[in-house]
Amino acid sequence: MTALKYSPVLMLIILLAAPFALQGNGDAERGEGPRLIVVTPHNEQIRSEFLRGFQDWHLKQYGSPATVVWSTPGGTSEIRKLLISEYTAAASNGMPPGGNADLVWGGGSYEFGVMSKPIITQHKGEDVSTRILDVVSFTPDYLISIYGNGEIAGDPLFSKDGYWFGTALSSFGIVYNRDLLSDLSLPEPVEWASLGRPGYVGTLALVNPGMSGSVTTAFEALLERRGWTQGWRILRRMAANARSFAGSSTKGPLEVAEGAAAAAVCIDFYGRYEAQRTKAAAIRSGENPDAPGRIGYVDPPGETKIDPDPIGMLNGAPNPELAKRFIEFVLSEEGQALWQYPIAEEGIGPRRFELRRLPIRRSMYENHFDSFVDKVNPWLIARPVENPNRAMRSFITPVFQSMALDQPRLLTSAWKKIISHPDYPSDAVGVVTAEDVSNPELADMLREFDAMPEVIGPDGKVYPLSDPSVLAEVKAGWLRGGWKNDGLWPTEADPTQAFRKTSREFFRAQYEGILDMPSGGQGS
Repeated sequence: MTALKYSPVLMLIILLAAPFALQGNGDAERGEGPRLIVVTPHNEQIRSEFLRGFQDWHLKQYGSPATVVWSTPGGTSEIRKLLISEYTAAASNGMPPGGNADLVWGGGSYEFGVMSKPIITQHKGEDVSTRILDVVSFTPDYLISIYGNGEIAGDPLFSKDGYWFGTALSSFGIVYNRDLLSDLSLPEPVEWASLGRPGYVGTLALVNPGMSGSVTTAFEALLERRGWTQGWRILRRMAANARSFAGSSTKGPLEVAEGAAAAAVCIDFYGRYEAQRTKAAAIRSGENPDAPGRIGYVDPPGETKIDPDPIGMLNGAPNPELAKRFIEFVLSEEGQALWQYPIAEEGIGPRRFELRRLPIRRSMYENHFDSFVDKVNPWLIARPVENPNRAMRSFITPVFQSMALDQPRLLTSAWKKIISHPDYPSDAVGVVTAEDVSNPELADMLREFDAMPEVIGPDGKVYPLSDPSVLAEVKAGWLRGGWKNDGLWPTEADPTQAFRKTSREFFRAQYEGILDMPSGGQGS
């Protein structure tokens, strides 16, 4: 009877675990010895270099071989959701956590912060708790030797509780195709607002933030640095200029390199890698090595964010000792050199791919900076956000989806009508708003285009999302379900999706209103 009773539960957990246990890459079975399973969104280049590097390091350090198996079920957001589902299902049915993989590696500090928190569910009518990540203990002296004071621009580089450890540093910027920009008579982008220019209509490759934690972080940096109001103006213009919305952060740089898109938002190392790869190919074909490459990348000065790329041990890891060793390797100078050293046939550094990422170990900048491919010291360029709003991030996905992904043609049609108005300043470099134009019709269209939804709370109280001071309260009430008993959405509905539906209807009405407006010339 017990087997029959739990068979549906076992089947559910097997289905949830399948992406971790069964997916890998062509390098997965190299080597011998104990097997380490690492769940990661990292690309083939990173997996290849760290597989070879760890195997060499482990043999040298411990005198025995070790094997790494990579599991690549999707981007960081998908991995986080799958892990939450798997661990929740196990806890709610009284089963031990994990057991399918040892480590999760790659993404941003936000995702690992979520995976560090307790998951509360019910088993046989009582509350039970579990966690996705388990604690890995290192001595304070060891952590200081890696991270110094443990912060960059006020943000932590590792979890003080031992749940995750930053392994590299990421910034977020713009990758662009110089040939396409020349054809469009557009200058190279220097800031986020550059991508909102009318000349980019139909040429941007963007990513659904709901599918990519790194893109969410890039958008969050824009909103933090440019402000909530101006940030959404820029994001809306970028979305209106988009040719596509991909489900993975790797897609944009590839489309730019292939010539399908003029520019894309991406993590720094994706942009630098494509710039390097395409230039190397051009040099091999006989082009001048001193000429700028076809692909460029820029971190918008003062508008990006430096975020650690963490690693953490999974609760219930089959091989916790080997998992800790892998973390030690990634944080060692041998592991850190893989991020920024040029390709070499011997010694430390990569063998096949220049990864073009920023190491997190402070000694690399103090002792080995001259060996870096990119002479970038993130501690010299990072600066703290002046007035951080922790609630902002939770709104990025539902607002962006309802504003853009749910009705891309309507958004672009409204934008095209605005920029085709005879009095629209076509030579403008920055964001044109209603306050910047004198024509009343054009001003009305821009005002409608930039409007943000109003959310209804308990007792009919109105919360305008144009005001960032209300975000924390709306997040707790709507997005986290705090107002679920106030009749604001159907009881069976997911509160975030209910919020998205309400926002979608608002934006649709705005865009349709713009399309219904007259669009005469000066003085009409």
